[in-house]
Amino acid sequence: MKRRNILRSLGGALLAMPALHAEGYNRATKISLHTDMSSSPVKITKVKAIPTCPHNIELIVVKVETDQPGLYGVGCATFRQRAHAVVTAIDKYLDDFCRGRDARNIEDIWQTAYVSSYWRNGPVLNNALSGLDQALWDIKGKMANMPVYELLGGKCRFAVDTYTHGGGRSGEEAADSVLEKMEQGFRNVRIQLGGYGATHLSGEADFKEAGFGMPDDNVMDPQAYMKGVVEMFDVVRQRAGEDVELLHDIHERLQPLDAINLIKQLEPYRPFFIEDPFSPENMEWFRILRQQSTVPIAMGELFNNPNEWLTYMRDQLFDFIRIHISQIGGITPAMKVARLGEWFNIRTAWHGPGDVSPVGHAANSHIDLAVWNFGIQEAVSFSPLLQDIFPGAPRMENGYMIINEAPGIGVDVNEDLALKYPLPEKHNYNWTQLRKRDGTVIKP
Repeated sequence: MKRRNILRSLGGALLAMPALHAEGYNRATKISLHTDMSSSPVKITKVKAIPTCPHNIELIVVKVETDQPGLYGVGCATFRQRAHAVVTAIDKYLDDFCRGRDARNIEDIWQTAYVSSYWRNGPVLNNALSGLDQALWDIKGKMANMPVYELLGGKCRFAVDTYTHGGGRSGEEAADSVLEKMEQGFRNVRIQLGGYGATHLSGEADFKEAGFGMPDDNVMDPQAYMKGVVEMFDVVRQRAGEDVELLHDIHERLQPLDAINLIKQLEPYRPFFIEDPFSPENMEWFRILRQQSTVPIAMGELFNNPNEWLTYMRDQLFDFIRIHISQIGGITPAMKVARLGEWFNIRTAWHGPGDVSPVGHAANSHIDLAVWNFGIQEAVSFSPLLQDIFPGAPRMENGYMIINEAPGIGVDVNEDLALKYPLPEKHNYNWTQLRKRDGTVIKP
């Protein structure tokens, strides 16, 4: 009886609301109360590449224009090694494919564009797709008048913790570098012994004397590199102490057993992580490494295809997912990777070197702010020229990356200034051309 009286009272109250009762309050009326002008389609009118090469670094940004005055978005499609091919994929294919589509439907556009080439997952097409995808998220944020991280769930942290790059050609130089970075406010420093693979320790190349390969090809002595890295960690830990996290990138330059041996030797120095011990073609070696060492591992810089990470994340065979976001197609797939990692306690450590545009770094950071299982992000300080070309670029402060809180991704592009730095007609392949003393190619 009590419940019936309550219901009767509620019914009387509703009948006493003349406006709703008079209009025949129904589901259609209720929906109409929550709609606004954003329900109208926002048609894509143009998708174009904006290539630029300041500081001799090829960068590619995609701009998506719409039929709404002043509403456009920008995204990063940078793939230095095949920059001209990405520009062609954007201007000749994605532009035609996207015109007339509703820019609000990000997931649908991503899925249809992904399969539109039939063959998929390649770095050229994925980078082109990333530029489109990030630009659509930029548009979505501007329409909502919110930074993109708000659309991804809101902040899990106040800023993005980063690691910076240090090191030197000896242990002492590396220690000096780490101490300098600590004074600048960094708590995490990646240390490399010279360049990747410590090629300066390798001596003369026998293959060059035999006239094999190209004159500019580099030579690497794996044993000299391994010995030098252990000595570097020892010196840095002695001088810098335990209040700094140390990282190192093998960059897939060792044979798998040598990589495992090196990682075991580095255990006493407590690395924050060791990056890319194996190539994507040697993923099963992670199962052996897991049985041999407790050093945290980061992997994924060269991943393009979900099949390259899905099984190994599920089986918890590495600790940080190191994907280059534009290489897998943008924010939309990267959020799915991050959510997958959360279930298996795998943290994010998106690849973010200097050859990612400020737009790309901002996209990385929006995800970093929004996902619980964030691990760390590469630090980049943008030059005054890059800040002029990309107004609103993220900035570094006390070891944190701070984004522009404007709606969308928060970074724009000055097209006129960008085009003053055209892409070079030829690419410099020198850093990827690495050989053993006898001339055998080493994966870079």
